[in-house]
Amino acid sequence: MALLEQWRKKAYDEKADKGWLQRLWQDYFNKEKDIYAELLKNPDEVVSGTVQELADKYNVDLEIMVGFLDGINDSLKEPNPIEEMEADTQVNLGFDKELLYKNMVAAEADWLYNLPEWDMIFTKDKQRELYRTQKSSQTVKHETPKIYPNDPCPCGSGKKYKKCHGRNA
Repeated sequence: MALLEQWRKKAYDEKADKGWLQRLWQDYFNKEKDIYAELLKNPDEVVSGTVQELADKYNVDLEIMVGFLDGINDSLKEPNPIEEMEADTQVNLGFDKELLYKNMVAAEADWLYNLPEWDMIFTKDKQRELYRTQKSSQTVKHETPKIYPNDPCPCGSGKKYKKCHGRNA
C-alpha cells in the first residue's frame, strides 16, 4: 500500500477514537507549522530529497511528512507523484509563494497564513490583497435573470410567463 493511502486511511478514519484522531491532527498541525516556518525562511530555495530524507531533515515521522507532501502538492511548481510515493521516492518542495498563501487561506489555516515568516516575503498590503482575492474567488454568485410577464415561460411550455407559471406568482 502506498504511503499516501496509509496516511489517509489513518488520518481520515471515521471509526477511530475521536480523541485519538484529534491528538493526531493537533500533532500534525504543530509539525506542519514548523516545516512551513523553515521553508518560508528561504522561499526561493527548492528543497528536495527522498520522502524519508525530508522527514529526517524536518525531524518528523514518515507519515507526517507524507501528510505534509499531500497538503503542499497543489502549491508546488512541479507536483510530486504523491499517489505512488514510497519512502525512497524523490520529491521537491519548490512552491509558488502566492499560490501557497492563497491555498492556506482557502484551507482556513490561519496558523499557517499568519506565520511571521510571510512578512519577509510579502508586505502586509500584499497579504491582505492575496487574502481578499482568495476569499472572493470562493464566493459563488448566482444571478437569476428577471422574468417579465410577457417573456416565454422558463418551463418550456411556449406560453407567456403571465399565462403559465406567472399566474400563481
